[in-house]
Amino acid sequence: VQLQASGGGLVQPGGSLRLSCSASGFTSDYYAIGWFRQAPGKEREWVSCLSRADGNSYYSDSVKGRFAISAGDSKDTAYLQMKNLEFEDTAVYFCAARHGFCSGYLSEPNWGYWGQGTLVTVSS
Repeated sequence: VQLQASGGGLVQPGGSLRLSCSASGFTSDYYAIGWFRQAPGKEREWVSCLSRADGNSYYSDSVKGRFAISAGDSKDTAYLQMKNLEFEDTAVYFCAARHGFCSGYLSEPNWGYWGQGTLVTVSS
């Protein structure tokens, strides 16, 4: 399994950005895509995840209502639409994947596949 994250960039506070994650190598829809982020000087934290098998999605409290995770038309693609971005959203964003569902498996050790990060900078 390989993951490729893209879409990061520089955006002003209040702006929007969409991240993409391309996942190759899964042979069924029984897997989940997750997004994590690591801000400067901080530990990596879970942001959101989507279970491909049942379509359920989950968000951390810090992004709920502002971010939306979705599956692309291609079964191997997922997006993270980010709106109303704040300075605190500045981080390297990583997409990750795991077999099965994501509910109950939000911590990093539960995610076996990782893509490279993409940098999101929120600055005026």
